[in-house]
Amino acid sequence: MKRVFLAALFAGAWSVQPWAAPLTLEEALAAAASPHPDWRVAEADLAAARADRDQAGSRQDFALYLDGAARTGRRPGGEWKPDNVARIVARKPLFDFGRSEGAVNAADREVKAREAVLVSVESLRRLDIMARFFDVLLADMQYAADNEFMAVAYVSLDHAEDRVEVGQMSRPEFLRLEAEYQDIRERRNASLQRVRAARQKLAHALNRPGQLPVELAQPKLPDNARTLPDYEALLPWVLANNPRLRALDAQIAAADARIAAIRSDNRPSLDAEVIGAGYSRESITRDEISAGLVFTVPLYQGARVDSREARERALRQRLQAEREKLQFELADALLASLQEVEWLRDTGRAAADKQIEYRDWALERARAEYELEMKTTLGTNMAETQLAQLRRKQVEYRLALALARIEALSGGRLPPSGDKP
Repeated sequence: MKRVFLAALFAGAWSVQPWAAPLTLEEALAAAASPHPDWRVAEADLAAARADRDQAGSRQDFALYLDGAARTGRRPGGEWKPDNVARIVARKPLFDFGRSEGAVNAADREVKAREAVLVSVESLRRLDIMARFFDVLLADMQYAADNEFMAVAYVSLDHAEDRVEVGQMSRPEFLRLEAEYQDIRERRNASLQRVRAARQKLAHALNRPGQLPVELAQPKLPDNARTLPDYEALLPWVLANNPRLRALDAQIAAADARIAAIRSDNRPSLDAEVIGAGYSRESITRDEISAGLVFTVPLYQGARVDSREARERALRQRLQAEREKLQFELADALLASLQEVEWLRDTGRAAADKQIEYRDWALERARAEYELEMKTTLGTNMAETQLAQLRRKQVEYRLALALARIEALSGGRLPPSGDKP
């Protein structure tokens, strides 16, 4: 019945492609690794880092190239004669005393950093999907309550209009009721818009734009009863496993490797070279085939090496500062999430349960009075009961999100219950 109602609600003004079955939270979370734009950006960065690693490793590869020159020359007292040359050169670096090794190490650390970022993106995607899923469920419940409030206000306004016609109510009093009705109607229509907006955000989070899920299954949330370590025990675990922190550690290690590679530019290099050449003018001092070792010793390079090293050191200092700042942020986020879990379990649930208990009693009393014809309607009791149930759901959804945030801060897994990290 609810599915038919929602499908009819979305028909016409909104273009909707409903899902084949009620969407479960588990099915929604399975889309976290789908090719969402956030995921594709992280994958592209990882692919670029792997390409940089391959490029750094290729510095020791064999190279073969052709060079030549078209020129002319004249000896003293002689004529101008062609002196052209074409050469095939094969060169293989043998030793560069740390240049290639440093570049490969730096690139490898960047790959590890991008892999850690990819893990972080998946955790954030799961959190976003979960939040959007809960938003849809809460929007539906809020709309149902507001719609009930509007129905009650409409009936009251309709009765009041009859009373005005027979002189039992003044016109100013009727205008007051009409103004209240319009306010309630405005809130109800705003809730209706949030119903659609919440579904569109969920569809975008699932990377399925235009395919708005009509009906969502109520999640069971068994993890809401999970036992958590205390803050002092959990913080070291978070700092050791947080993917963003691990990414910064890898980037700092990459900066250290780049600094070492830059320093190696002041060291010599040794290459093996084989040349096959052809000349347009014969000479006993020219070899058609030659082979040898090329030894290069840098004597002076100006400020090129020092300036590059200074830049890398500055970047490393920035990364180190970002790491220290992130440690503060993780500690604050962990404490806030743990406190929210404690508050929701100890206070939020109790307050919401007591509100439901009271509203159920008030609704039963209103029904009894209605059946005894002591009252002509149930009033707003039904709507108030729906709001109490909405409050209870909010507590459970917030609790699930807080626990998911703690898990995301921990790199996707929590330490075994009761164990120290």
